[in-house]
Amino acid sequence: MDQVVRVSEAEVLPDLGDFPIDDGILAKFPPGTQVVSANRYGLSQWTITARLHVRFPDGQTNRYFLKTAKGEVGRRLMEGEFHAISALHNVDNLFAPKPHAWGKRSGPGPETYFFLLQYIDMSDRFPNPNQLCRRLAQLHRNSVSPTGKFGFHINTCQGKTQQSLEWESSWAVLFTKMLKHVAQEDNKTNGHWEALDQLESRIFSHVIPRLLGALESDGRSIKPCLIHGDLWEGNTGTTFDTGNIYTFDAASFYAHNEMEIGDWRCFYNNIHNKVYTRTYLKNYAPSEPKEEWDDRNRMYSIYYNILYSVNHGSQGTAIRQVAFEDMYYLVDKFAPFAAGEGPLRLDQSQRVAFPTEADHTATKFGSAESSAYAAKMREGVGS
Repeated sequence: MDQVVRVSEAEVLPDLGDFPIDDGILAKFPPGTQVVSANRYGLSQWTITARLHVRFPDGQTNRYFLKTAKGEVGRRLMEGEFHAISALHNVDNLFAPKPHAWGKRSGPGPETYFFLLQYIDMSDRFPNPNQLCRRLAQLHRNSVSPTGKFGFHINTCQGKTQQSLEWESSWAVLFTKMLKHVAQEDNKTNGHWEALDQLESRIFSHVIPRLLGALESDGRSIKPCLIHGDLWEGNTGTTFDTGNIYTFDAASFYAHNEMEIGDWRCFYNNIHNKVYTRTYLKNYAPSEPKEEWDDRNRMYSIYYNILYSVNHGSQGTAIRQVAFEDMYYLVDKFAPFAAGEGPLRLDQSQRVAFPTEADHTATKFGSAESSAYAAKMREGVGS
């Protein structure tokens, strides 16, 4: 069981496990490293995952979480997550597992990419609000953008969708570009919706410049903060030994810190529970103008909901409709249409029910997807 095994994708490892380890993966370890075991581990919607146990030439052993994905999408996922987790770990090495490497698998077949990171045993409990929010606020406060701007040096992925994160001095400018990008992807994935297109145009031309522009006008400024970018309960875990909370599956970039908790407004996540938002705001006060905090939170949630629609296609129709209604709310408040000019609002007959199995607040382990996250949190880091 100590020999190094190099096999093709099609072969199974009867002695060392059921996950093949090739030269591309082994090249990320010191020469002479031996595979103790490699087994498929957990479930994931976008990747194939495994747990790898190796012995180094000096006799020391270590375990790693390994995920792989095929094609150009796989390359973007693995490279993006490596850099996102690296950035988080560099600010707080107890808030994200230590990344090891990413690269391309060798051998025949479709191009396949991988990401290796520290394996940590974790429980399946929901994150403690006080601990999570304190650590998150600390991350936001202590992080420093390497350029002094908003964005990231690579376009990380949220789900399977790549974000548009080119460096910008203005947060309002970057957020506009980000939302335009995911709106275009939503249009490609789910088809053109004229009423939504009208609202998006109004959001870009009037609402964002007014609502987010206020953060950087009249002598005000905001700090570019490193955010996780996809922080819900399924992307956290609590260690068995110390009770420390780790985060993973990051889509990080430097943003307005309030962008982080826009995802918590989304009703289908358990972190939607208002105790998390209230606790975070005790650790990091709202930006000025404070009275517009909830409107900014709604705006940021629109981004996450459109991304959900892109990543889940027709299963995200109900969430696309939530984004539509939130856009209409903000347009009505900050840049209302002239009488008779706005798009028709949704009526009851047009509303689509959100799938129960995708609602993590309705059932914790009620679907293949939520079972995957449950297994991941119960047994270690996953996708």
